[in-house]
Amino acid sequence: MAPPMTPARLLSALKAEGVDVVEVPGWRTRNRNSKGPWGPVHGVMVHHTVTSGSARTVALCRDGYTGLPGPLCHGVITKDGRVHLVGYGRANHAGLGDSNVLAAVIAERDLPADRAADSDGNARFYGFECENLGDGKDPWTDAQLEAIERVSAAICRHHGWNERSVIGHLEWQPGKVDPRGFTMDSMRARVGGRLGGPAPGKPLPAPKRPKVSLSRLVAAARSNPQAKGQPVTYAGVRTYEAALVDEGLLAKRYSDGHYGTTTVEATSRWQERLGYRGRKPGQAADGIPGRDSLKRLGAKHGFDVED
Repeated sequence: MAPPMTPARLLSALKAEGVDVVEVPGWRTRNRNSKGPWGPVHGVMVHHTVTSGSARTVALCRDGYTGLPGPLCHGVITKDGRVHLVGYGRANHAGLGDSNVLAAVIAERDLPADRAADSDGNARFYGFECENLGDGKDPWTDAQLEAIERVSAAICRHHGWNERSVIGHLEWQPGKVDPRGFTMDSMRARVGGRLGGPAPGKPLPAPKRPKVSLSRLVAAARSNPQAKGQPVTYAGVRTYEAALVDEGLLAKRYSDGHYGTTTVEATSRWQERLGYRGRKPGQAADGIPGRDSLKRLGAKHGFDVED
């Protein structure tokens, strides 16, 4: 877990790793940050584009297309091994993926099978699209594979990650096949070698998940009707509010453990997103956490629910 690098720091890290970088005009401020969080980041995700032609591929990844606005990644790795930076911040590249995979990436242990689409990858991964048709026949050039290795190593080196923080889209989201034409295990071995050797084979223990008490959260919600609210001593309120911030439902300045009306309103919006309706007291989307809505939020954001 780490805050994203600044654009200048990313550029410096890539160049220090020997990456041939092309700065597409405006890349430093082109993002989808208005649609959701960007960070904390946990790893690097590799894709293929299903396109041919470098200029066309770079333009597509920069601008996106109808139904999926750009940027579609942070950098485009073309056949010649150059890395074209097209955006920085939240990008439409990863989509929803498996929270168990995310937990494994954070712990840098072996990846489980991706079976769910319950966690926002656009907020959590650096993304690189690679020019390739993805048909299993279009060749990957040596320069392109080396560029993927160098880009991944540069980011891992900055954050202190090992090669297990590098994954393919096919390992994140059910139904995806990219990148096709080489294995991610082989790429991770290359990244590990560049970083100074492979990571230890023994899986690290799974991180301990925080617990949030439903009853204490409900009590906090009902005891603070004021606009600002009063400080709540129960630490689980901050865990809960941080998850609402990550969902884009609560401004970060309100995630201070007060549980005022802003948190109640954010909870209502989360309940409505899940299909509940009615904001009057006692109705399903009244802003008072319920077991189902709390468990579903915890599943996405790494906390367990207790009574």
